[in-house]
Amino acid sequence: MKHIYLVRHCQATGQAAEAPLTTSGVEQAEQLVPFFDTHPIDRIVSSPFRRAIATIQPLAEERGLMIEQDQRLEERVLSGQPMEDWLDRLRDTFDDLSLCYRGGESSKTAIHRVNELLKEVLSGDANHIVLVSHGCLLTLLMKSVDDQFGFKEWQQLSNPDVFLLTCTENDRHIKRIWS
Repeated sequence: MKHIYLVRHCQATGQAAEAPLTTSGVEQAEQLVPFFDTHPIDRIVSSPFRRAIATIQPLAEERGLMIEQDQRLEERVLSGQPMEDWLDRLRDTFDDLSLCYRGGESSKTAIHRVNELLKEVLSGDANHIVLVSHGCLLTLLMKSVDDQFGFKEWQQLSNPDVFLLTCTENDRHIKRIWS
């Protein structure tokens, strides 16, 4: 059985790849250390975005684990240009997984990207893995496992947020464990 902890990054100053955590976000990252006290962790894989790495850095240091960076955990790009009605357009991509805006990535493509990483993680030796990423991409990953996840569930995510994906040979189950 594999236990995969899906961690959404802590509060950040913005959406750019180099956006740091806010003061509150730094405190949230520190709170993740005792949160994981009762959870064994063998491996940590993170989006290379600064806010994702900073989210898991305190836990990695406390456990003496290296943070592996993987571009497949980067946030999904909705569009290559600003969209005033981006929230409505994002909702549309949860309804039509093939919908792709100019310069962006469809939900279907993002799901494929992150599921390639998930397959590798599931075939590896580690049994307790932390994946650190971003709200939209994590929601799409969860949607690929359980179709109940969608736009509404994305809106309800917190910074940070933690879900446990439990995988056996024949079954996958997702449960929110952050409170």
